[in-house]
Amino acid sequence: MSRSPSFSLKSEPAPEVDERSLQQWVAAFCIIRFDLEQGQLIEECYPPGCLTQSEELVVSFNSFPDSVSQHQNRSSIHDCIFFFRTKREKNLQASSVASTEIIEVVDNKLSPQKPIGKSHVSYNSRVLYGFVFNRQRHDERLKRGGEQKSVVILSYSPYTSVFRPLLQILGPLYFDVGSKALNYIAAYVSKWPTPVPGQQMELPIGNASLKVNLPPSHCLPSDSGLFEDSASSLAPLLPSNLSVPQGLFHESDLFGTFRGLLLQLWKLWELLLLGEPILIIAPTPPECSEAVSGLVSLVAPLLLSVDFRPYFTIHDPDFASLNSLPQGSSFPPMILGVTNLFFLKALRNMPHIISVGNPASNSVRHPFGSKTAARTPPGQNVSSKRFTPANFLNAVKLKRDGPMCLMTEHKEAVWTNYAGLTKPDTSILNRLIDAGMSPRVEESMSVVNNEILRRHFLELTTNFLAPFGPYFRPTTPSETSSPFADPPPLPTFNAEEFLESLSARGPGKFLLKRMKSNWLDLYRRFLKGYNFLQWFRRKCAVAEQEQYKLWRQARVKTNIHQLISRMSELEIVDSFNAIERHLFGEMQASSLKLYGRVNDDSEAVCNKLKKDLKIVFNMLPKDIQQLLIMNPDRASVLQEIHE
Repeated sequence: MSRSPSFSLKSEPAPEVDERSLQQWVAAFCIIRFDLEQGQLIEECYPPGCLTQSEELVVSFNSFPDSVSQHQNRSSIHDCIFFFRTKREKNLQASSVASTEIIEVVDNKLSPQKPIGKSHVSYNSRVLYGFVFNRQRHDERLKRGGEQKSVVILSYSPYTSVFRPLLQILGPLYFDVGSKALNYIAAYVSKWPTPVPGQQMELPIGNASLKVNLPPSHCLPSDSGLFEDSASSLAPLLPSNLSVPQGLFHESDLFGTFRGLLLQLWKLWELLLLGEPILIIAPTPPECSEAVSGLVSLVAPLLLSVDFRPYFTIHDPDFASLNSLPQGSSFPPMILGVTNLFFLKALRNMPHIISVGNPASNSVRHPFGSKTAARTPPGQNVSSKRFTPANFLNAVKLKRDGPMCLMTEHKEAVWTNYAGLTKPDTSILNRLIDAGMSPRVEESMSVVNNEILRRHFLELTTNFLAPFGPYFRPTTPSETSSPFADPPPLPTFNAEEFLESLSARGPGKFLLKRMKSNWLDLYRRFLKGYNFLQWFRRKCAVAEQEQYKLWRQARVKTNIHQLISRMSELEIVDSFNAIERHLFGEMQASSLKLYGRVNDDSEAVCNKLKKDLKIVFNMLPKDIQQLLIMNPDRASVLQEIHE
């Protein structure tokens, strides 16, 4: 386990907790004990009453290593950290405001409609992320020779970069000082600033400080369909600063988890891109959850819409439905991380199965999980040992035996009938370095290797998504057009037309070099896969919001005298109606304080529109003015402007 930040508990009385502010980061803290008579029991839950009885049961079962996956450990204390993701029984924080993102799907076409007002990100409260610090204490004096307890942080946000180091503080602290540790940590967390997706934040915790990078908003799901994605997330270009996360779980150890399966990463990338169901088997929950988070991070910056479970047990409510799928039925799009080998039998028809991890030791990772690799000299190229006849024969034997061979011996392997279209990039593999057996050197080299892998797959995904860029390109008013008119709609998407156009012009040099000749099949499958529609909707909604902002800014900067000087009488009347409509929209958004927030310049924009409305009204003939003020609401607004 990683080294913990230093922390000391102050002697003065515990500070008060601002529960409202706490909810921005943490939904609850739980202490769960494994009782030999009654099973998993929640000893404490703060704040109390935040979980239903069935949710407490699910959280309890997910907070302990599955019995089949446990191994004898002679040390007196064994700690591990992992995380899980589970669905909420009901949406306790559902927004009462209807979504402003509307996408119509008609005749294989996607047609976005414009958003209303300012967006506000709303994190997905339909799921809970549980971050677990589990302690197994070996003591011959106790019944069955030991005890188990878990400290759990529940959150609506997948911030592993925050909650993993926080658990490294809270976990040991709880076992040192007891329940008051929860109150102290909760008080510190409740004083943290509001999370800012995509930014580095410094979060004080006692005498320590957590410096973390939060994932960007474009990869975070939202209940309401309202987003605060930046305009930069629209551009299908590689970001200049690659140290900033471009997707979920940027800090996961991709190289350390999959270094025995490096050649398979390109095939796994395709399976994730298409939203295929995947079962991941690992010896322990930490290895299991790390593998799932590593796979999810592989397709950044794509918004992954499939359900993923970093640690899944037979006690999960969804297991019953998966186990009872009729013969021949396809699995729902999901990534399941498990440690219990019973899943090999229960989900025997799962099309893609991955086995990772090293069962020999839970604390020390041997390179590639094999004795031969453990003897690899420090500094040797990682991929050099992969291309041998012996390895090829072993791969053939593993495929022939199938995943059921794991029942007798754990091995790292991938079982799938999917034929990948992307060729493994040996130039990337040749740059990876094996650090040998020194843990400190190994850790630093993993950071370098992870950076190499992430940069490559980020570039791969970005280039794959680049052909869709024109569909998300917001427009700005031209010099001859009026910014008060409705902006033109984004291009309507037609799958067949897109594929024909892409086939004619090609995918670009980057992909053409790395994909087989039938590369168009990957795009065709992606359009039919589970991720495309959700991702396309999100990008269209963001593009519409960006376009709304651009046209709004143009209206504020417009010189109304110059604009109407070249208009006909009918066009001036149309401009009056358009300005009035925009004014009412700004006034309504300001009065409702949409989602608790308004535009910072809302009052200034209203004043500018009122002045413009008055100028346009005064330019109209008297008879048209008399017709306009026959509307009481309009007359009231004009009177207010006049006064």
